Amino acid sequence: MSLPTSSRHGKATRIAHAGLAIAVILQLGSSLFMQVPRGERPANFAFEMHEAIGIAALAFALGFWAVIMLRIVGTDAGRLFPWASGTRLAVLKADLVAHVRALRRLRLPTYDPEGALASSVHGLGLLLITYMALSGTMYLIALQAGYEDSTLLHLAMDVHGAFGNLVWVYLIGHAGLAVLHHLAGGLPLSEMWSLRSAPNSGDVPE
Repeated sequence: MSLPTSSRHGKATRIAHAGLAIAVILQLGSSLFMQVPRGERPANFAFEMHEAIGIAALAFALGFWAVIMLRIVGTDAGRLFPWASGTRLAVLKADLVAHVRALRRLRLPTYDPEGALASSVHGLGLLLITYMALSGTMYLIALQAGYEDSTLLHLAMDVHGAFGNLVWVYLIGHAGLAVLHHLAGGLPLSEMWSLRSAPNSGDVPE
């Protein structure tokens, strides 16, 4: 028996998700216009905005990690990060095969909030966003400390820039599938975007 839609995710999870999602959208938007300071070239407003929101993104990402470790409602950590378990990897493979078969028939795979594929993709997304926020914050600290000419720092930021393309892919894919499942009746968007306490949930915080 599945949980009521409004109780699948506790309020702390929804707040962390909403804050991190908004921060990522603003980060991607600002990245289109920012001018990274190099030598005599100064930073512009979009870069300064990118820096500030990046710190907020890191705070939300760390908060999300804390929620995952402490919550009693929502996807458990083993489903989000199945890579060290042979049993979970076998379940993930089976779920992936089921999705491929559905797509071959031009059908939208059935939405399952506890599905192995969806959960593992969410976990990878959180790892990706955490790295982006952490590396960006470390770059800001390095700039303030006068290490802007460090070869290692430039390498780290090259990786940061390359992974930024993955963030675009993840955001578009994640949001697009959420809207499709919402339209198909399988996933009301209010499940993750409503900040109201779930009815009859005992006001469970996580």
